[in-house]
Amino acid sequence: MRTALRMRLVAPSATLGMAAKAADLRRQGKAVLDLSAGEPDFNTPQHIKDAAKKAIDDNFTRYTPVPGIPTLREAITAYYKKLYGVPIPKEAVIATNGGKQALANLFLAVLNPGDEVLVPAPYWVSYPDMIRLAGADPVAVPSTPESGFLVTIDDLDRAVTPSTRALVLNSPSNPTGAHYTAEQLDAIMAWAVSRNIYVISDEIYDRLVYDPAKPASMAGCFALYPDNVAVVGGLAKSFAMTGWRMGYCVAHPDVIRAMSTLQSQSTSNICSIVQKAAIAALTGPLECVEEMRQAFARRRDLCLSIIKTWDKAFCPTPAGAFYLFPCVSAYYTDAIPGSTALSEALLTEAGVATVPGVAFGEDRCVRLSYATSDETLGKALTIMGDFLKKLPS
Repeated sequence: MRTALRMRLVAPSATLGMAAKAADLRRQGKAVLDLSAGEPDFNTPQHIKDAAKKAIDDNFTRYTPVPGIPTLREAITAYYKKLYGVPIPKEAVIATNGGKQALANLFLAVLNPGDEVLVPAPYWVSYPDMIRLAGADPVAVPSTPESGFLVTIDDLDRAVTPSTRALVLNSPSNPTGAHYTAEQLDAIMAWAVSRNIYVISDEIYDRLVYDPAKPASMAGCFALYPDNVAVVGGLAKSFAMTGWRMGYCVAHPDVIRAMSTLQSQSTSNICSIVQKAAIAALTGPLECVEEMRQAFARRRDLCLSIIKTWDKAFCPTPAGAFYLFPCVSAYYTDAIPGSTALSEALLTEAGVATVPGVAFGEDRCVRLSYATSDETLGKALTIMGDFLKKLPS
């Protein structure tokens, strides 16, 4: 069967692929300790589930406006006002089927063929493919484990060309957990404005930031430079709502209208019931988020204490999200020459599921998720350390 040429631009998600392999091994009766999952292991908070049940009982099951019901858009703006002190008009907000749809529609709305988009590496696996599908060209901007996987203005300057149209930032980051301070974000924004570069800030992990770091958002920059920045967020990670598919974008109203037009011809509005649940999440108590954040911080420290016993590995301390991205290239051998081979060997020989770093643009590393129990983490990382130590030098 012939498929469209554009499909040559897209590769299957490596993270979902590894999760599928782990699930297949489990179906065969094999024990697998899964550190590949990119979703919290907590249940959605009860008050959010209750709001969804009430929406069903109230028969709130009809079509809604494409960008979301007004009360949801207002709840998103209130969230930024409450947590970041930023006033945003509801016309600058659209609700989407997860943060992924917000990003895909945003790329389609602002990029043209031939545009270049700076993507700090390591990067989330979907950015390059989404950018290519929009007709533009992703340009990786390398960072290093020694820098904490943060890019500098000098790094960005080296990557800029006359074709540069946009910069994608992800803070806290998937896969590294790297987090830019408010001061660093302001400096990057000033740099981008001076070059008329559009900043797309993916902040899906915005509330999962660990002491002494503090949450920081480009939303404040949007208030100053609405023509130069868009903020993408969602409830999947901070509120344990991955399956609900609730994302959003804050951008200039003209961009939001363009995204609404795209969405009207693809998925239309997001699920009406999810919209009511999202309002409950955004306007309700945040103690549930804080409890999850504290649990993730504890798990991060547990994992780092074990990884420090791996004599040839180096892992920067992540300030946010729920991932570790240790550099393990010192363990590579002729039989295991890179991160793909290492992740496959760990899965099939040691029963530990990880994601190869090459999928994120950094082959020296593997991604480990600590969005699972302390027991699983302790057991899996101990097994992984033993496996690495047994590899020939």
